[in-house]
Amino acid sequence: MKEIKYWEWLGGVAVILAILYFFPWKMITWGKIVMTPERMVTVSGYAESKEKNQIANYSAGVNAVKDNKDEAVKEVNDKIAAITQAVKDFGVDPSDIQTQSMSVYQRQESYYDNGVQKSKPGQWEVNNTISVILRDVNRASAMANLLTKSGATNVYGPNFQLDTSIKAADGLMADAIADARIKAEAMAKASGTSLDKIISVSEGSGGGVSIPLYAMDGRGGGGGASVEPGSTSISKTVTVVWSLK
Repeated sequence: MKEIKYWEWLGGVAVILAILYFFPWKMITWGKIVMTPERMVTVSGYAESKEKNQIANYSAGVNAVKDNKDEAVKEVNDKIAAITQAVKDFGVDPSDIQTQSMSVYQRQESYYDNGVQKSKPGQWEVNNTISVILRDVNRASAMANLLTKSGATNVYGPNFQLDTSIKAADGLMADAIADARIKAEAMAKASGTSLDKIISVSEGSGGGVSIPLYAMDGRGGGGGASVEPGSTSISKTVTVVWSLK
């Protein structure tokens, strides 16, 4: 009796498995859970300020043209060494003095031989230029005068800029986010809701260097110039994403 019931049970299981295997499952449309996307608002914030320039950049070069190469090299090197020492004596750190460019080449002179243009080696031309960073812009005019009278054949500067080691723009971050919040709150209010929490913040920054002013006394070359270091506009832009309640 028990054996018959066992086979009946086993047969029933087989029937159920067959039904499950051959059932047309593909014809059934299953339900699914749909996640409602979180409501968010994305705005940009901006903050700007002006900072006094802290650095003045200069370049001073010496050029010599001579028949003898060694004489030309010596003349340029001696003058550059004297200029470099004068800049150091002025108080500039040696690490802020750098060779910017140097060249030694022989000119080629053209001439005609029976109507045919030819060339021959000419004089030697030697150039050496150093760059100087002055970190006390209040002495910018004095540095310009020093370089002009130093024996340099060409002087450029001052070119003013901010000290990049001073992260002035970082202080604008809070102001930029506050500006973004004002805009976001206005948008949320207009849509009948309010801000919840910040989802993300991304940033970018920019700035434009102002043009320094020069008051020349007519002598040229920077001599006697009254120099104003001016300022640089710095800014911070952020993009903030808020969730809405």
